[in-house]
Order: sequence, then structure tokens, then C-alpha cells
Amino acid sequence: MTVLYWNICGKGNMPLVLLHGWGMNAEVWQGVVSLLSPHFCLHLVDLPGYGRSQQVGALSLVETAQYLLPYLPPHALLLGWSLGGLVATELALCAPQQIRGLISVASSPCFTARNTWPGIKPNTLEIFRTQLSNDFYRTIERFLVLQTLGTDSAREDTCILKEVVRVQPMLSVEVLEGGLAILRDVDLRDRLPQITVPFLRLYGALDSLVPRRIAAQLDAVLTTSPPSIMMEKAAHAPFISHPDVFVKHILNFHKQLCS
Repeated sequence: MTVLYWNICGKGNMPLVLLHGWGMNAEVWQGVVSLLSPHFCLHLVDLPGYGRSQQVGALSLVETAQYLLPYLPPHALLLGWSLGGLVATELALCAPQQIRGLISVASSPCFTARNTWPGIKPNTLEIFRTQLSNDFYRTIERFLVLQTLGTDSAREDTCILKEVVRVQPMLSVEVLEGGLAILRDVDLRDRLPQITVPFLRLYGALDSLVPRRIAAQLDAVLTTSPPSIMMEKAAHAPFISHPDVFVKHILNFHKQLCS
């Protein structure tokens, strides 16, 4: 098995595994590493195919979770952002005995709009897919802009995300298309009630990719979990636009797990 980029840091006892979103890498968490490090043993991961883990080709969601499984520390708290939230959820479903808790950030069990379920229009994802081969950087840039749209710090947040992409080698179109296929095709809604670990869900009220309406729909199904938390002035990357508030919610969840 190819070795993944897996950086461990922090002074806390509980392992916190951070899983990034589509097109990104572990550097996206740098704004909150110093805030989380006193409380957790952080595991900063480049997902298979991304960042410094590009020796791996495109994988399905299940394959990605199975690839990560041997690397997970015992009783880890998983935090997944966007696409990483799907990966974290799949891990919580297939290996609950290894996981202490699950945190999804600006993520959805089904990213694509279906019937009455709100989400990204399928043709939007198809446009991104077809444009990747023709204009790689512009396509990535458009996706980054969507993630920060509406926040007071949108320009600055977009610059941070662009830098995260820029500092790592260019991703393969195959891996990016594979990630878009996961966002387009995966639907974990029916499996969510099978999650047995504590489950925290964080959303940005201004998110243009994961509509805030899904929070209430998930709360109605996941009745044994705490209600979703809506960060009112945040969009798709709340840990970048509002790091202090974001970390506060993580620490509150950590406190509940330890009580």
C-alpha cells in the first residue's frame, strides 16, 4: 500500500483526524491548527490522490475509506469537511469500533439535489467535470469562489484556499473527476440512522454548496444526536472565515465526549 501524507502534531490526548474537501489538502487546516493543538493529537491527512498523497489514483468513497482505515489511530475523533465529511461518515459506518466521534463540516450525505432534497444541481457538477480538462486552474478557482461566497471575508478566504492549492503539485484530472463523481453519485441518507457514534454537524448559513435546509431534515432523522449547529455568518469554509467560533464548537463537543 502506498504511504499517505499523514502528519501528527499537538499536545492533547484524544486523536483528531482532519479530512479535507475536494481539490484541497491538509494545509487547509493551518488556520486552526494552533487553536486545536493544545487540546488534541492532530492527524493532518492528505486524502488518497490529493496533495502529497498523489501516488494513489482515483478511488470511490468506499475505497477511500478502506484505504484510510489502517492508518486510523484507536478511538479517533473524525472531522471531515465537505467531501471529507462523506469519507468520515463512511468510516463511522464501516468501523464504528475505531471511532470515538464524528464531526461533519459543511457536508451532506447527498450533495446532489434530488426531488425534495436540496443540494448542488447535477448540471453544475457536470459543467465542472467537463471544464477540468479544458481549463484546470480556472475551474478550481470557480469552485473556490463558490465556497466563500457571501461572507464578509470572502476575498481573503478565497486567497487562503487558492494558496492551499498552489503550494502543492497540480492534481490529476482523474482524481478530481473521481471526487466530483462521489459528490454527484453518493447518497448516504438511508444509512445515517446506522451511525452509532456521537455525531456533530456544523453548517454555514451562507453556504451555496450545502443548503442550510438540510440541517433540519437531518435533525429530524438523527434524533439521538445533538441538533445541527448553524454558523450564521459563515459559508462553506467556516473554519477559515470564523476559526475561533469553529474551534469553540469542536471543543464543546470534545468536552461532551469526555464527560
